[in-house]
Amino acid sequence: MRIFLICTVRLGVTEFSEEYVSKLEKEGHQVHFPPRDTNQVDPLKGWNICKDNKRAIEDADEIHIIYNPKSQGVHFDMGVAFALSKKVKLININEWPEEKAKSKSFLNMIEVWEQKSI
Repeated sequence: MRIFLICTVRLGVTEFSEEYVSKLEKEGHQVHFPPRDTNQVDPLKGWNICKDNKRAIEDADEIHIIYNPKSQGVHFDMGVAFALSKKVKLININEWPEEKAKSKSFLNMIEVWEQKSI
């Protein structure tokens, strides 16, 4: 399966995300991991990064999300995946309890999206 992993890049790549990618690849999945697979040097101030990620999201069978409410890139990539009606899987659902406590939050919306995309 081709998987695009939405995760933070500018806020720092976590050991958790690297281990998650390694696990998926050992299982035989092809993973697009933006810190590794999207050229992060962009003279057009992020334009190429967004275009490259959009193409990789289009090509993916499934989108996995390591959510971080502080990451603009995570929100941007989620918008692309949502617009393309991609199937999603939320990986770190319990990491942001303050976001879960809100009646409206991206984290809660992703939970609904995940259920509707099954």
